[in-house]
Amino acid sequence: MSEKKSVCELKVFEELYSEHSKSLYNFAFYKSGNSSQSEDLVQEAFIKMWNNCAKIIFNKAKSFLFTVVNNMFLNQIAHQKVVLNYNLMGGKESTNESPEFLMEEKEFMDKLQNAIADLKEGQREVFLLNRIDKKTYKEIAEMLSISVKAVEKRMQLALKQLREKVGNI
Repeated sequence: MSEKKSVCELKVFEELYSEHSKSLYNFAFYKSGNSSQSEDLVQEAFIKMWNNCAKIIFNKAKSFLFTVVNNMFLNQIAHQKVVLNYNLMGGKESTNESPEFLMEEKEFMDKLQNAIADLKEGQREVFLLNRIDKKTYKEIAEMLSISVKAVEKRMQLALKQLREKVGNI
């Protein structure tokens, strides 16, 4: 019966939006590290889906949305590396820690941020979705339209590279 649903019907479109917008936002946020850009990517994906609704099969709508967000993000990736590093730095706060501690902490955070940014996109994506968003390998595989084994391999490679660059945390 779900194959008979048309994405062009407003109720079906609203159902897709309420069902997938949050996970799509999280997916975009973990790729970009930028909240407003993530919101824009989600909105653009739904606009694109609405504009092409006649061509989209209901069962493939979720996959379409994630693919659109991923492709739009890839078009902006060079700029986003700069934005990600800036957002992860955080604000300056006054603390009672020694200057040495603060310097070591900043060096560690820079090292960690650079190591995460240097991961291949697929590895970074899987790592952040699993460790930050607490998605299971199965959920990640479904979101990215890849096998669970591929998710496991990406995570294994990401952890290996992070250990090499940052050391055991």
